[in-house]
Order: sequence, then C-alpha cells, then structure tokens
Amino acid sequence: MFTAAAEGLLKQAREIPEEELGRFVSHVAALLQGRDAGAEAVDCLQRLHLVVAATKYPRTLDGKFVELLQTVLCSPKYPEQVQVLCAAILREMSPCNELILSCDDVQDTKLLSLISSILLAQGDKKAEVSAVAQRVVKVLEGRLPEGQSFRHILPVLSNVISISPVSLAEEQINVVSKKMVDWLRYASTQQGVPQPSGGFFSNPRARQPGPVTEVDGAIATDFFTVLSLAQHYTEDQWLNMQAFSMLRKWLLCYGGEGLSTPNSDDRSEMDGSVISMVSTTSTSSHLLPPKERLREKAFEYCQRLIEQSNRRALKKADGELQKACLIEAVTILDIICKQDSSYVYRTLSSLKILHSRISGDVAFARALLPLAQFFLNHSETAAVDSDAVYKHLFTEIPAQLFHNPSLAFEFIQFCKDNSQLFTDTSSIFRQSFPNLFKFLAWNSPSLISEFVDLLPFLLDAGTAIEIFHLLLDLPCLTAALDIQLSTSCMPSARSTSLSASEKAACDPAVKPATCLEAFRHPLYKSMFQYLLRVEAAPEDSPERLIPLRQLLGSLASSPRVVQCAETVPVLLELFFSVVAEFADKPLINQLVLLVLQRSDQLYETSAFKDDVYRVLSSQLLTLCKLHPALLVELSKELLEFLASVNNIRNKEALFTHMVWAIGEYMSVSYDKRCTVEQINRFFEALEATLFEITQLRPLASIPNYAPRVITVLMTTLTKLASRSQDLIPRVSLFLSKMRMFVQSPAVTSVYCEEDREEILNRATELMNLLKMPSVAQFVFTPPVDVATTAFQRDANESLPFALRIVSRLLEGGAGFMPG
Repeated sequence: MFTAAAEGLLKQAREIPEEELGRFVSHVAALLQGRDAGAEAVDCLQRLHLVVAATKYPRTLDGKFVELLQTVLCSPKYPEQVQVLCAAILREMSPCNELILSCDDVQDTKLLSLISSILLAQGDKKAEVSAVAQRVVKVLEGRLPEGQSFRHILPVLSNVISISPVSLAEEQINVVSKKMVDWLRYASTQQGVPQPSGGFFSNPRARQPGPVTEVDGAIATDFFTVLSLAQHYTEDQWLNMQAFSMLRKWLLCYGGEGLSTPNSDDRSEMDGSVISMVSTTSTSSHLLPPKERLREKAFEYCQRLIEQSNRRALKKADGELQKACLIEAVTILDIICKQDSSYVYRTLSSLKILHSRISGDVAFARALLPLAQFFLNHSETAAVDSDAVYKHLFTEIPAQLFHNPSLAFEFIQFCKDNSQLFTDTSSIFRQSFPNLFKFLAWNSPSLISEFVDLLPFLLDAGTAIEIFHLLLDLPCLTAALDIQLSTSCMPSARSTSLSASEKAACDPAVKPATCLEAFRHPLYKSMFQYLLRVEAAPEDSPERLIPLRQLLGSLASSPRVVQCAETVPVLLELFFSVVAEFADKPLINQLVLLVLQRSDQLYETSAFKDDVYRVLSSQLLTLCKLHPALLVELSKELLEFLASVNNIRNKEALFTHMVWAIGEYMSVSYDKRCTVEQINRFFEALEATLFEITQLRPLASIPNYAPRVITVLMTTLTKLASRSQDLIPRVSLFLSKMRMFVQSPAVTSVYCEEDREEILNRATELMNLLKMPSVAQFVFTPPVDVATTAFQRDANESLPFALRIVSRLLEGGAGFMPG
C-alpha cells in the first residue's frame, strides 16, 4: 500500500494533461541538449519516468524527443544516472515504433545491458531477442577491455533464456557452458582489494587481500561459492555468484540435450563423505563435452554448499542465506539427477545425511520440500524406501508451521504438483489430509484455489467420510488452531503454585469458562486432540465434537474463522462431484445418512450454516439419483426423519428435497425390492406429516410453512398413490379438502394470495390427473429410459410437464375442483 503522499503523486502523474506533458517534455529536451545535464535534468527525468510508468496506457511522446533519449543513452559524455533514466523511460514506452537502437556494435558492457533491456521489452517484433543473444554471447567469447565487466550482461543473458531459450545455437550454448564452469569452479579464494582511499597516511599493507572465510568465520579451505564471505569481492567472485543464480534456469533449458552419460555410475561412492565427493575431481573431467562438464562442476558446487550449510553462521543474514542456498542446491541436484541418473547414487548419501541433520530443526522446514521432491523423483531408481522422509514432512511440518503463510503456499503447491505421483506411490499422502487441511484452515483466502486442485487427489473410498466431516468442521479447526497457537505463545516458565484459573482448567468437575481453559480441560482435551490430529482416524466418531463446536462458537466472529467458513461451500460442492465418480452403493448410503445427521450439527454461525445447508440439500438429490435403491435400503432411517415435523421447521430445504426424491425414485422401476408395503409405509408417514401441517384447529396458530413444502408433499403422495392404486381414494379425499384449507381465516392470515393460489392449483391438477389412474401412472412413473426425455423433465416443483397438459384437458367442469 502506498502512503497518502505517494498516492497523491501517482494521481497527479496519471491525470497530467497532454498539453502540459508536451511542455514538460520540451523543458526536459532543453536540459538534455544543454552544456551540463546535471541535477535538474536528473530530477526532471525522474518525474517524466513517473508520468510514463504511472498508467497502464502508453503515453505518446514526441518522436524527436524519443530520438534524443536514444542519443543521450548512447553518448559517453552524459552521466551514468542520466543514461539509466533515459533507458527506463524508453522501456516504459515499449513497444516503441520510433526505436532505432541496435546492440550490434556496442562494446561497453554497461551500455549493452541498458540497450538490451530496451530491446527485450519490444516483444520481439523485429527479432530483437535473437540479436541481443548473439551480441551477448559474442562479447562473452572475447576479451574485455580494461575496466569492463561481464557482470552487467549476465542478467541480460538470464532474461534471454526466460524469454526465448531457442535464441541460442548449440555452439553458443557450449561457449556459455564453458564460461560457467570457470566462474563456478575456479573463482579466486582471496578477498578483493578495496579501492584505495588515498592520503599521506594510507598503509599499503592494510590493503593486502586475505583469504575468504566461511559463514562461521573459519578460513575457507575449498573453492569459492556463494556462501564464502569476504569484505571485498573480486570480479570472478561476483561472476561466481551470478552464475550460480542462473544455474538452475540454464540446466533446465540446455542441460538435458545431447546427454552422454559420464562414467560415474559407481554405487560405492554412496559411502563417501560430502567432503571427499566435493574435493575429488575426475581426472577426465576436462575431456567431457561442455554441457556434461558444467553438470559435473554444478554437482560439485552444490555438494560444497551442502557442506557449508552445516556451519553455524555468525550473522543472522548469513544463516538465512545458508537456507536459501541449501534449497537451491538440492533443487539443482534434483535436476542434474533427472538429466543423468548416474548422479543419483553420488547424491543420495549426502542428502540422506542432510535430511537427518535438518529434519529436527523447523528453521530448515522449507529445505525439506526439495529434499522430499528429490526422493520422490529418484528413490525408485536407487531402490530406496523414502516413506520416512514423507512421513516426517506430512506429519511434523503442517502441525508446527501451519501459521507460516509462505511455507503454507509452497507446501500445498508441492503437494499439488506431485499429487498424482504421491497417490500412486505412497499412502502417507492421503492419510495425512487432516494435517494438510490445517494450512487451509489458517490461510483460507490464499490457498482455496490450490485446494480445489488438490482435494480430488485426497479423496478415495477410505477417506471420503472423514474428509466430509472435516470440511463441515473446518471453521472449528481454525478456531482450535487459534487457541493452540495462543497457548503455545504463553510463557513456558511457570511457577510451582498454579493460579485459580489453571486449577479450574485441570478440575474435571469445573466447567471451563474460556476456550483457553478448555484446551487443557480433561473433558475437552481429547476433543481438541481429535480435531487437531495429524493423520486420518476413521475409527473415531466425529459426534464427540458436538460439545466442542458449541464451546468454539465464541470465536465465530473471528475474521480468520469467518474467512475459512466462506470456503467450505465451494469445497463441499467439489467434494460431492468428485465422490460421485467413484462412490459405491454403501458409501452413498452412508453419505445420505450423514447429510441428514450433520445438517443440524454445524458450527454456530448463521451465514455458514445457511450456505452449507443449501449445498447439502442440493447434493442429497444427486446422491439419490446416483443410487435410487437407497430409499429401500435406508427406509427405516428415512421414515424416522420424515415422521418428525421439527425437521420441516429446522431443515425445510433438506426435508423438501428428500420428499421429492421419494416421489421420484420410490418405484419398482428403480429397485425391484420396492414393494407395495414399502410404498404404503412411506405414504402413511408423509400423509401424517401433511395432515399435521395442514390441520385446522380452533384457536390454533398455523405454522408458516413454505407453500413449496405443501405442494411437494401433495405431489409425492399422488405419485406414491399412482403406484399403489388402493391409496388413490385417500389422496383424492385429502386433496379435495385443500380449498377449505386455503380459504380458512387462519390460513389467509399467514399465506398471501399468490401462495394460496399455488397450493390450490397444485391440488386441482393432481386431483384431475388421478381421475385417470393409468395416465397418472405413466406421468408419475414413466419407464426409466423415458424419464430423462424432454417430455418428462420437471417443471415447477417437480411436477412433470405432462401433468399440466392432462390437467388442462380435464378442466372445464366444476366437479373437478376440490372442495
């Protein structure tokens, strides 16, 4: 976020009129053409750069002024700061039609760097990328004049690789590879000489260079790396560091082509120490082709970095550099081993030692990800069991560092990138899903898109039920993590005498007053442990969490909990769509029962309950459609659910969808076990429910049930009666009384005219259709292969379009009206 002053400057720069901009450009041109382009010219160029860069729309500058900027850029008489600003303005104007710059004959490396940056920003309209690549490589091949440095053009080469790797030919790749070998392996081990300050008392001996040191202060005894320290660095040391920074990109682009495997497939090297592998160089190394020689030197360099990462840094900044270099080194070793499998055995030993050394230190947690990636890619080649590496990664890191946002993103991205490989090779990945969800619970907004991609790989028949419960309890998990983190941040040193609140937290007879007290309370401790578990526990019952959900309700307004709750409906939708692809009949039955059970066991926040309830209601129909026979198999549980009028009040949408599913799928067409007796049982349960909510009692208040509930109940009863025609008289009698129901004063005081008309029209249509039982049976129970045609698609509230056609044919006689 910008400060108010910065926002004001940006707004002013964006809104400057073209006329005023033209006058300002003329003033800048006059300054650049004057004798001395000094401080005022620099200030004006900075302002012009802000104007050009402040808007995403290109600013149009006078063509002559653009030519002047290019002239100033290429002229040696102007100060370097002025040239840098001219280059920055030209870059911001890219693509620029007035550009006449060329890098073909540029000798000065600083100027080549500035011109190349402008050319690369043009979008390669005129093969600028290739021209820059050719010139940079040609300069690298030659000998630089005094005072020039390759340091300025290596970033240009890195940009060329990123934009268009094909810009370099095979010969040019070999040239750069040879250079990188020299920079990586043969940099000076003596510190650079500082620039002399001059003066009569300056001491030449004080400026004599000493050896470079390690991060722990010891004198370096091996070759120079990016982890070697000096007060002043030599030119080749700077090139060493730059070469390492672009090594990974270079190997990925050019390291894998034309492999000629070196004779290094010696498994005995696995027993050698890191130092011996680093220090010992093959006598035939210089005979290798340039790419393979670079791979060999890159391997030695990375092994040396691993050795250096074991030293205790004297400065915090050097310690952070160690971790970053260690991650890069392991990643590069992984690339090398992919390109040449003979390096696997030479690498495996040192990485095993490295893992055992850093696995217990959370400060190196990020380095465990490339380590796991290496073992995931190469353990099969080396015939090594790497489950211990994966188990430590998935069980320890998320539980301890779920609150680290950058690590969370990298961890989930790692899982996402390797999800297919993990599911094919290791069960630990899926079994660790409770730990992975901790990242999502704490970092919901930033990780939701990654989890949408990851969730399908965590789901199978063994984890589906537990993940369903965990998704519904995700806001509870966020609240529990908040409490856990707050508890862990408390001072560890405690006095021997406990405070009153601490004693209460340990007394099972005393109910905890706060969530923090409950975290240590014996009655709640096991609940917290289950919610914060690190691995799947399918044998445990999530019903034990009911008291904990109520207790954690006090944190429902926490912003982090609210953000987490907003992600649950999206993941629930995805959950059901994925499960539908592999679920068998027992799993579907179990899910249906859980939907009915968990719909009133949700975290206590109204917005969350409403959103989740909406998803559960709609997905109930999907499950019934997938396995219609569940209505017969779960008839006992479903009848209990339908018999309770409270379920209409508390679970109206769920109840309505369940009733619709019964009318649609409770048929012998879908399950041969669907007998008349079972149809009659469902009919009687629904009839009693409809009677209960439409019964007119003197002085009794009429509950305001949605008209949809009444119409769906009437329609389902009619459908069931069409399949057991002995029930038709009972339905017809009931429907005939609906006019009296909707016209009663108690009902008119609750329902509006439109709602009453909807109920009455539905009753009329159903009565008319029951006058022709055979037609009613066809309309309500078509053959399964007909039920999906356009003629049978449901219109309003599950009534087939055919019902309305038949109803209109029968209308015209008053005798058909109910009442």
